[in-house]
Amino acid sequence: LQVKMKQYVVARPLYSEDAFADEHEKIHRHHKTLRHHVKQYFTCDLKRAKNAALSLLPFIGWMRIYQLKEWLLSDIVSGVSTGLVAVLQGLAYSLLASLPPWYGLFTAFFPVIIYFFLGTSRHISLSHLFTVLTAFSLPTSPLSIHWAFPVLSLMVGAVVTRLVPDEGPPVNITGFEGLTSDEQRVMVAASVTFLMGIMQLAMGLLQVGFIVMYLSDTLVSGFTTAAAVHILVSQLKFVLGLVVPGLSGPLSIVYTLEKIFVQIEKTNVCDLVTSILIMGVVFIVKEINDRYKAKLPVPIPIEVIMTVIACGVSYAFNFQVIYKVDVVGRIPLGYESPMAPNMQIFGQTAVEAFPMAIVGFAVAFSVAKVYSVKHDYIIDGNQELIAFGASNIIGAAFKSFAASTALSRSAVQESTGGKTQIAGLLSALIVMVVTLAIGFLLEPLPKSVLGAVVIVNLKGMLMQIREVPHLWRRDRPDCVVWVVTCLASILLGLDLGLAVGLGIELLTVVFRAQFPRCSVLANITGTDIYKDRKDYMSIYEPEGVKIFRIPSPIFFANIDFFRGKLVEAVGFNPLRVLRKRNKALRTIRKLLKKGELQMTSKGLLLTSSGPIEESEDESNMEELDQPTDFKDLPVQVNWNSELPANIQVPRVDVHSLILDFSAVSFLDISALKGLKAALKELIRVEVEVYIVACDEYILEKLHSCKFFDDEVKSSMFFLTLHDAMLHILEKHPVNSENTKVITTATIHGNQCNGVSSLRSRDKFVHVSN
Repeated sequence: LQVKMKQYVVARPLYSEDAFADEHEKIHRHHKTLRHHVKQYFTCDLKRAKNAALSLLPFIGWMRIYQLKEWLLSDIVSGVSTGLVAVLQGLAYSLLASLPPWYGLFTAFFPVIIYFFLGTSRHISLSHLFTVLTAFSLPTSPLSIHWAFPVLSLMVGAVVTRLVPDEGPPVNITGFEGLTSDEQRVMVAASVTFLMGIMQLAMGLLQVGFIVMYLSDTLVSGFTTAAAVHILVSQLKFVLGLVVPGLSGPLSIVYTLEKIFVQIEKTNVCDLVTSILIMGVVFIVKEINDRYKAKLPVPIPIEVIMTVIACGVSYAFNFQVIYKVDVVGRIPLGYESPMAPNMQIFGQTAVEAFPMAIVGFAVAFSVAKVYSVKHDYIIDGNQELIAFGASNIIGAAFKSFAASTALSRSAVQESTGGKTQIAGLLSALIVMVVTLAIGFLLEPLPKSVLGAVVIVNLKGMLMQIREVPHLWRRDRPDCVVWVVTCLASILLGLDLGLAVGLGIELLTVVFRAQFPRCSVLANITGTDIYKDRKDYMSIYEPEGVKIFRIPSPIFFANIDFFRGKLVEAVGFNPLRVLRKRNKALRTIRKLLKKGELQMTSKGLLLTSSGPIEESEDESNMEELDQPTDFKDLPVQVNWNSELPANIQVPRVDVHSLILDFSAVSFLDISALKGLKAALKELIRVEVEVYIVACDEYILEKLHSCKFFDDEVKSSMFFLTLHDAMLHILEKHPVNSENTKVITTATIHGNQCNGVSSLRSRDKFVHVSN
């Protein structure tokens, strides 16, 4: 079924920017001064104080609208479910951080309490950055964060093993004296978490939450895939039951694999069989969860179930003694006394703490944004930074380590009906009960079980490698960012890898802006539409007219590229032509003075029979770049006509050039200078230049920077590309039989029925041939 296309006819004047400004008065906006902004910022009244309190303590806002009957039961069910997952995460990811298992329970408690009061999201749950079920993956874009990850735990572990290695003495730090190795590691983890929290809090107070935008989906995807590889390698020692020291720094993954393969024959068979069994069962049930998630009211918490079973079997058959299986071991009941961070550790870990702060917030904000859109409420990125910063600062004081959004717990909290952070508060209470009363029941749990749970949940992150072919076909610079970030993070470590990936990403942005895809446009026959001349068959290009488009801001890095592409578009170098013409004028003047050349009605006539000696006068070279001066000649030279032999000047077949600035968002000072020089070079070789669709901000900047003069005038700016083309066709008429562009008919004001707002000046009506 073919639908008849609608048409429209426009009757309006042909507008240059000056003509439009004369006819349509702009609103003059008064911009506030810096003093006014400062005064307004520090002014306080009752309303602003109330808003500030609600902003700093968002829980007040949603508690006031809390629907007790409808929401409380859902929050209770959700909180209990989330708490069970939190306990398993706490034990598993303390091992990644190279800390005793029970410190993970601290991380699942203290930050959650603080976030309850300060966070703006009602659904995310704080803990180690980790996922349990890929069935809980969020409905984001293909390259967004589908799975959160234990990367913060891994990054904390890298710092811990660098300062307190498994083999050899620790770094010389005041405060380590008299402490055991575990206590030293806890001090390092708490101190780097405290520093990370300070950075997040500072960024929140300075309102720089936008910084997360620099971490693209592609970069995060490559980074998380590399993190999954690191996690997989780090868990092999638990799955195989080997004693392998933790390593950090560049190529640490290679050295770790070397140590594993050197002692592979010492593999504990019981650990290996247990791990394979756990991974197989968990994988199958996870697939069932994923396939039937629409029918299941709650996903089957298979990790929790298998952990409980493994713990009971290990206790019943005494795995630790009979099979030499490494188990979780003693879990002290209760919480430890708070501690102050070590200032000397700050200096040792600042480089690692900053990327941890950025990554932790980036993932948390992404997850929070998904749920806020789904459940129709607003989150504040800067307040989230404050909430995470305060959570990590206070948590570090109580010996927890780096916390961010736990995607699996957030998904459990949301999928089981959680409505507010009361569910998160209840999950923290479940963790507290385990910590204070029943933690000892988990002491027989084999570490290989925790390692197996971690590995089987890496599937989603590892499968992100399938994005590479897709990226290569669709966007190769993005593919380069993915591959470089992934490889750098695997080989150099996560902190350096993130820096390398960010650097490559910014380079691709600069590369795209510095070398944009410029194009020469042509009119689509019978329309007022202009497209790239290479892409369409039915086009019309008036003789002597070129339309050049640059789809990028023009700034210091690409102004030379712009000028080079402009020369390619017009087909000649205007500066070279100008210099040739001025040299030719010198020769002509010299020959006229000698009487060897005459000016006639037919042009220049050579009276001498001998060859013309080309002028070698190279004095006053600066004059060659000035406009051609005919004031002492009886007539003006037509440079495109026949010239005497040996007076060779390149022909210029272009009389009009239109620059399409519709995609130019800004010009810097270097670009202004380069653009003005390019325009003058073209004008001096008698090419009329028109700039169309220029942004108001750029026009204002051109006026304020004194861009216009006797050669470069504001009259060259036109409102639209078609306005400029009609102006050119009126000024340089072409044979009407060959004209394929929209023609113009003149209609006077009394013929414009019902168009009272149009003045009586001539109006152009577009009529297709």
